[in-house]
Amino acid sequence: MKGAHRDPVDHVRTTLQHAGESFIDTLWWPGLILIGVGTALIAGTVAATAYGNRDLSLVLGLIAGALVTAGALLVALEHQRVKRVEQRWRAEHRDRGPHMRAG
Repeated sequence: MKGAHRDPVDHVRTTLQHAGESFIDTLWWPGLILIGVGTALIAGTVAATAYGNRDLSLVLGLIAGALVTAGALLVALEHQRVKRVEQRWRAEHRDRGPHMRAG
């Protein structure tokens, strides 16, 4: 979808405007990637703990926690940005009714 990073909200085709938001808006991807890498490092932490390597499991656990937290923060900030875009759009298109249908 061209220009979806400017307005990723689906105003026309559905009453659930945020359905699929993370697929339409590519600015979510860095946060999702950080969460994915953090999750993989959690598995590494479990493996290091199972092998008895305390130092490695501590380092991996701290890095994993930081990555997952940073990723969740990026996703939350992007969602807040999308909500602001949606509110601005609603203010500009008050004449379209409660479901924002084009017609």
